[in-house]
Amino acid sequence: MAQTAIPPTVPLDSAVWRLRSRGCWQDAAALLEHAAALSPTAALRRTALLVECCMFTGEGWERAEDALRAVEPMALTDEERGAAAGERGYLAYASTLLRVRDRADEARAALGRAAALLAPDSPGRALLDFRRGLMAQHVSGNAEAAETGYRRAHAEAVARGDALLSSYTWRQLAALAQQRGDLEQAREGFTHSLRLREETGFLVGIAPALVALAEVQPEPEATRLRTEAGRLFHLLDRVPRWLAAQLTPQPPAPAPA
Repeated sequence: MAQTAIPPTVPLDSAVWRLRSRGCWQDAAALLEHAAALSPTAALRRTALLVECCMFTGEGWERAEDALRAVEPMALTDEERGAAAGERGYLAYASTLLRVRDRADEARAALGRAAALLAPDSPGRALLDFRRGLMAQHVSGNAEAAETGYRRAHAEAVARGDALLSSYTWRQLAALAQQRGDLEQAREGFTHSLRLREETGFLVGIAPALVALAEVQPEPEATRLRTEAGRLFHLLDRVPRWLAAQLTPQPPAPAPA
């Protein structure tokens, strides 16, 4: 049976974004459930929400897997198959990073499959380059390859006006600069990342951005930023879960968002 496309509506898009930006991924995914049964586009959007939920909360793995298993057999274009492979790779990366289960080989294979399916000028290339950069940095320990991926993703995100992805690329490039001891460049990157998250209203990503900036700021500014981050973290029901370790004096845990 042919798939019936469900045209996106502005009210639905706005409702999904409001829920996502506040860390209510399951509720946002529920809004797309009916459309996802009929439309690959909606199914991919729903899958991406559930995968992002896993990264921020460390929970919901089975629901994300179910969403992937539902979308993969659909009649998909190469672009859509590439997007699905990218989500599978990112889910496997999250599982590996958060030490739920080591799925690094699966992540590499899926992201490689996405790279083969997406056209060179695909809108999905920037996100894929970013995710491959994450794999290079946090799983393979290859900072040089990670920076190459982040810079490609950053240039494309800026060119396409993707403010949210730009906030992620600024953040990761700043983290690499921090590792090199270039605190001025790190401050610049973390400041841009925070600004973009505030401008887009991505509330669940603001506390991590505040903590990252605090790490390269002198006192008393660092304490002020951490205090603000702590308030927002508790307001959003302690999401992202992995941020708790960075709000204490102990050494910080990996910060994927």
